[in-house]
Amino acid sequence: MTLGPLMVDVDGLELTPEDREVLRHPLVGSVILFTRNFASSEQLSKLVADIHSVRTPALVVAVDHEGGRVQRFRKDDFSVLPAMRRIGHEFDLDAKQGLTLARAMGWLMAAECRAHGIDLSFAPCVDLDYGVSEVIGDRAFHSKPDAVAQLALAYINGMKDAGMAATAKHFPGHGAVVADSHQSLPVDRRAWTELSDDLLPYRRLIANGLPGIMVAHVLFPAVDASPASLSRRWIQNALREELRFEGCIFTDDLSMGGAKEFGDVVARATAALEAGCDVLPVCNDRPAVAKLLDQLEFEIQPSSHLRLVRMRGKAAPERLELLAGDPWRGAQEMLARSKAAPALKLTAGNA
Repeated sequence: MTLGPLMVDVDGLELTPEDREVLRHPLVGSVILFTRNFASSEQLSKLVADIHSVRTPALVVAVDHEGGRVQRFRKDDFSVLPAMRRIGHEFDLDAKQGLTLARAMGWLMAAECRAHGIDLSFAPCVDLDYGVSEVIGDRAFHSKPDAVAQLALAYINGMKDAGMAATAKHFPGHGAVVADSHQSLPVDRRAWTELSDDLLPYRRLIANGLPGIMVAHVLFPAVDASPASLSRRWIQNALREELRFEGCIFTDDLSMGGAKEFGDVVARATAALEAGCDVLPVCNDRPAVAKLLDQLEFEIQPSSHLRLVRMRGKAAPERLELLAGDPWRGAQEMLARSKAAPALKLTAGNA
């Protein structure tokens, strides 16, 4: 059985009979976890193992676990990671230290997730910090595209060191719009020629073998009448042809407000697939998932199956082995230093 294009969620701390039935459907290929799916390290590891055992080949298990405001697993079993902006502050003070911190935090995030069997985390966020988007805010590394590109590449290399493929988001950029695409459709009225700064991090990361990209529910009316997530112009022409991206393309959650203006969930999913997306997350809406499983008509593409398989996590130590190792202890030391207030550099004339 191939892995289908739908990424779905599950109800709680263990799989229900209904969950298992949904996960066995050929249109499903991956699962995304949330805070409600986590109570302890042992419980999470068992849940992920159960998901992996439902089918062959195993479903891919994902999570949004960036750090800062977006970290699904906390308590005592996971490190509390800094927001990307904190890493950017360190970069401004000392570029070498900032890049070292970025790689260490990418490794730590991915290593702790992999120790529980989780295949991928949707990170890093490579939106530019224009100072207008509250939903992005401190999730952005920096306002300057070159700094974002450098820090994101270091972070991605840290993830790779831990056995996890990275997914950069939110293509082509969510940082310059005020509206939150979780609630409504953001509109960015810039032309293609005005988006070079937002696209620069993607160009750099793609040139360095970026495995995955998540596409935003943001409308660029000067480029296309559909939001980027449902747009052949953005996905086929821009990503595949212009930027020469060969990895896995995820839409942002099709249940979000920014997508709902474009038909029911079947129409949205069909548009995303026809535009060239490989994986379609549909979260926190089991009736919508049921409707897709019943009504979505789309031939699963072998190339999409292969791209999703390549996002599967690589071999990694289990949690107790991870915690006993020098890399984890070194990352903890860097994490502790990152939580201290950024140092103030005084210049001549400062009192």
